[in-house]
Amino acid sequence: MAHIVILGAGIGGIPMAYEMKELARPGDQVTVVSNTSYFHFVPSNPWVAVGWRTPEDIKIELAPYLKRKGIDFIVSALKEIKPADDQLELMDGTQLNYDYLVIATGPRLAFDEIPGLGPDGFTESICHVDHAHNASNTWNKFVGNPGPVIIGAAQLASCFGPAYEFAFIVDKDLRKRYIRDKVPMTFVTPEPYIGHLGLGGVGDSKGMLESALRNAHINWITNAKIEKVEEGVMHVLEVDENGEEKKRHELPFSYSMMLPAFTGIEPFLKVEGLVNPRGFILIDKHQCNPTFKNIFAVGVCVAIPPVEQTPVPTGAPKTGYMIESMVTATAHNIHDCMDGKEATYEATWNAVCLADMGDTGIAFVAMPQIPPRNVTWAKSGKWVHVAKVAFEKYFLRKVKKGKINSYAEHVVLKLLGIEKLKDVKQSKE
Repeated sequence: MAHIVILGAGIGGIPMAYEMKELARPGDQVTVVSNTSYFHFVPSNPWVAVGWRTPEDIKIELAPYLKRKGIDFIVSALKEIKPADDQLELMDGTQLNYDYLVIATGPRLAFDEIPGLGPDGFTESICHVDHAHNASNTWNKFVGNPGPVIIGAAQLASCFGPAYEFAFIVDKDLRKRYIRDKVPMTFVTPEPYIGHLGLGGVGDSKGMLESALRNAHINWITNAKIEKVEEGVMHVLEVDENGEEKKRHELPFSYSMMLPAFTGIEPFLKVEGLVNPRGFILIDKHQCNPTFKNIFAVGVCVAIPPVEQTPVPTGAPKTGYMIESMVTATAHNIHDCMDGKEATYEATWNAVCLADMGDTGIAFVAMPQIPPRNVTWAKSGKWVHVAKVAFEKYFLRKVKKGKINSYAEHVVLKLLGIEKLKDVKQSKE
């Protein structure tokens, strides 16, 4: 019988555990290892940061729900991975052997790559619920003494949607408080143009997001590289289309939230053949590491090349539906490997994104995510905000019920007249 270990308990790890348990044979053991005891719904973090949600609203203690499904759960950070021995060493001293390992850790947040960036510096973050909670405490102080706001992402970032969301959520919250007129806002991004999103644009994302920013009176700087952040001042280098210096900005701020670049977590960096130079897990089309055939990876921790070269480096995002597709393919491939068969399932890697804008929103669909595409469009409306709130409730409910085989975007796509996306496809070879 096989022991399948899943590293991480987020939007990739928990669906992976549930789906793997369903496909596992009698006697197979599924174990989840996480550095926290809870799941939190990351897409809700922008709401937490302005006080529209509390951390408790989007967190679930996992132990009772995993136990109910017969899934073992260990709360400890990873110290070392030993692929030659099929073993993990955890920070609590546990030596954990595995037959198959699924890495779903998410990223390391690389605030340290820019002086003064991040919660330990002078900007806020919404990448983790604890960061968002801290950002809300700062926000509560800020609204009592408002001033300039800077929101955006750092160079090498690969997750732009939440930055746009947060900018519009902040705008909405300030308007509700009747203090928007006291807050100049600037959106700073390494994207070559507004709405690039690390995807080369999706439909008319450029025009739609530029229009939305103008309507909200939010200025922007694209092709932006943050050189350093000091208390109350962000130093930004703006480059031209060739990457040459165009203008330097010293931007004053009273409140700032900037998304960082991501890397893989430190224990992976020591293992040759496991990761790329940024620490992301190398995988083939079956989500399997080419060097260590019993190691798979899903989610933000996987290595995906940029969609295109940009004057300031950007990465490609991994959206919720894409991660669910990776999970389904991986679970089926491990099941077949345990039966002595070859892995044949591939994730479809379609991108479906719902960007909330406080009281409205924009939905993006890219099928597949990497061009050329069969479907590419963007649509806006109040229904997007309503849909995102519904998704939050749906996903948290599914975590408790122990079954997340299909991400909720399927429902929205059906309402929009788009046929249900296939989670996976099978290789012909």
